[in-house]
Amino acid sequence: MTRRLYYDDAYRTAFSARVIRRLRHADHPAVILDQTCFYPTGGGQPCDMGWLNGVEVIDVIASEENGAILHVLAADLDLSQDQVAGRIVWSRRFDHMQQHTGQHILSQAFMRTANAETVSFHLGSEVVTIDLNVPRLSPEQVEEAERLANQVVFSDRPVRARFVPPEELAAYPLRRPPQVQGPVRVVEIEGFDATPCGGTHVARTGEIGMIKIIRLDKRGEETRVEFRCGERALADYGRKNQMVQQLAGLLTTGHFELDQAVERLQAEIKQLHRQLRQAQERLVAYGAAELAAQAERVGELTVIRRVFSDRDPGQLRQLALRLAVRPKTVALLGLAGAKAHVIGACSQDVQADMVTAVRVALHALGSSGGGGRPQFAQGGGATAHEGQVAAALEQALATVMGGASQPPPSQGGKAGIGEEPG
Repeated sequence: MTRRLYYDDAYRTAFSARVIRRLRHADHPAVILDQTCFYPTGGGQPCDMGWLNGVEVIDVIASEENGAILHVLAADLDLSQDQVAGRIVWSRRFDHMQQHTGQHILSQAFMRTANAETVSFHLGSEVVTIDLNVPRLSPEQVEEAERLANQVVFSDRPVRARFVPPEELAAYPLRRPPQVQGPVRVVEIEGFDATPCGGTHVARTGEIGMIKIIRLDKRGEETRVEFRCGERALADYGRKNQMVQQLAGLLTTGHFELDQAVERLQAEIKQLHRQLRQAQERLVAYGAAELAAQAERVGELTVIRRVFSDRDPGQLRQLALRLAVRPKTVALLGLAGAKAHVIGACSQDVQADMVTAVRVALHALGSSGGGGRPQFAQGGGATAHEGQVAAALEQALATVMGGASQPPPSQGGKAGIGEEPG
């Protein structure tokens, strides 16, 4: 069993120890010591990092069976030495102390303000989260919990950790029951919270600096709360303040008026979108009129064929639908390029199978598929130049003319793949 020196003093960063076992773990050398300051991964808190005799410690793992702590190393230690000098990375340790104690405070704050219990805790290198057993929290509840948590921080209360015998646990108002048998290590924040915990913590709440809730995510019947404490909260504020200043500069406004500037910009964008849609509709109408003026007469039908290379399928669809409102009209439009596209449309007073016509054109282009309804069909995907697409439209027209006739009075089509509304 390894003596855990961080239980006695979480602020201790250096120690000496005796190697009691050498082994390998995941293709890395590893040692078990008689005592250590290194905190192993557990309880939602990552392990400490540091060095043993100058060799980097890359992972620290606790054994649940015998209480030993495994130190995984980047390289072998000098086998002639049984005594090692250890040193942990203090900045990492103190960051974990700030975040973990802050989590205890925030969890208790949510218990008091929203009757929400913490069911899990994760301390990552960037993100710190707690999961609460409630499906939703109101903005007022979140604000109240954050305010209460920071009141506890600013009051600079003592934080004490001790092992409590089972017979004395009843005297502690534990936020959650212990998960182990025998003596339980209880971390107590004076007058506010008492929780079974094996992690490292600050000595006074004032060392946390600040607790800031960043965001909430609904996860089934639980709510995940992301937060930052201490230096992490300060760094987050710095990044966001810089962003606000940059945005204010781009919008030529003060940072306190930034929300109003954004609202004005959103209104302008909506107006521009409306104007753009209107302009596009006018452009489609103009394009349809131009194509109709160049149309050819085939029997009783007005036939419009055109291959484009500078449009997108959406624009072609709008053109085809606009053309198809003209009486006794057949429109066959193609798009050349890396993804050739074919669209066929006809007016309601023409009985034709545009689905078959489009499929014939696509087959000529070495592609398949295509679908829709009798008056409108489309498909694409093949690579083809303008000449190839034009030839494919010729075959489509031949298919249409072979089956074109006057429809019965009540003709209508059912929707299919690729259908656009009329």
